[in-house]
Amino acid sequence: MHKTKCIFDTAVSKYYMLVFNFSCVIFAIKLSMPTISMFYGIIVRMFFFDNKEHKLPHIHVEYQDEKAVIGIPDGELIAGNFPKPQLRLVQAWIVIHKEELMADWKLAVEGQNVFKIEALK
Repeated sequence: MHKTKCIFDTAVSKYYMLVFNFSCVIFAIKLSMPTISMFYGIIVRMFFFDNKEHKLPHIHVEYQDEKAVIGIPDGELIAGNFPKPQLRLVQAWIVIHKEELMADWKLAVEGQNVFKIEALK
């Protein structure tokens, strides 16, 4: 009887996590980034399992060709570039929805589904 040696390992990229299980079958779990809100042309997203690189709660925002990472609950620009007027809109939205964002953050880092949050009006 021929035995196959299995490797138990996990490899993580920005978009996929590869998991080798006990029967040597490889599963690819897409690390999606659900859209939690959209307003004034700004798209707000939150990654699942996204607490390794920046360590603190944050959201990912996009506006036209600009992308940035914004901290919760203070609205600090952590990474990327974002136009000032749109950054102020995102910061105001964070102040209004701080509790909902923190609840979504807790769900997202545990890999659970997040909830949509009302757009800025």
